[in-house]
Amino acid sequence: MEKKNSTQTNMFLLLGFPGLVDFKVLLFTVLLLTYVVTVVENVLIISLIKANRELCKPMYFFLGQLCFIEVWYISVTVPKLLANFIAEDRSISFAGCMTQLFFFSSFICTECVLLSAMAYDRYVAICQPLRYLLIMTYQMCVCLIALSWFTGFTVSLIKISFISQLEFCGSHVINHFFCDISPVLNLACTDMSVAEMVDFVLALFILLVPLSITVVSY
Repeated sequence: MEKKNSTQTNMFLLLGFPGLVDFKVLLFTVLLLTYVVTVVENVLIISLIKANRELCKPMYFFLGQLCFIEVWYISVTVPKLLANFIAEDRSISFAGCMTQLFFFSSFICTECVLLSAMAYDRYVAICQPLRYLLIMTYQMCVCLIALSWFTGFTVSLIKISFISQLEFCGSHVINHFFCDISPVLNLACTDMSVAEMVDFVLALFILLVPLSITVVSY
């Protein structure tokens, strides 16, 4: 039986926006300004919450964490996209792609769980106003935030551990501007049913559980 070529791909090419090559300068400018404004805006919110004692409340504590996640969330993908607009080489190494995918997925999952924690905080404030300060202590807020980060990064680590074990020996062109799960899985030349199932189950878990908590809270 003839063996298939199983040479492992160690480099990917991010296709980006091939239909908008003529507007790359405009896109670069717009995206750069958007990125800078987004980062500065979130940093200012975090600084304001830290500097103002009147904002040292659980709601603003969670909001500061959400802004912190947003800064890193956008920083995972946009700088590489901006670099690809001005560089001839749009390649990304296998390790770099898996790293980008890991952190992108981690921040998404963490944000989902954090939003459910914020919904629980509002539930306690509305339904248990007299016991609010007894329930939502600083220690409780820290535990909820730590749980959000732990859950998000653990779920992402499990996903990436299955995806990184696949063989990518065919096309190395990712039809996206960053390493996302679906475009990367489409390049696998081995059976990816297990990786897809793990991704599907964990996606349901990270979406439905926080969503259920949020709905029940409201």
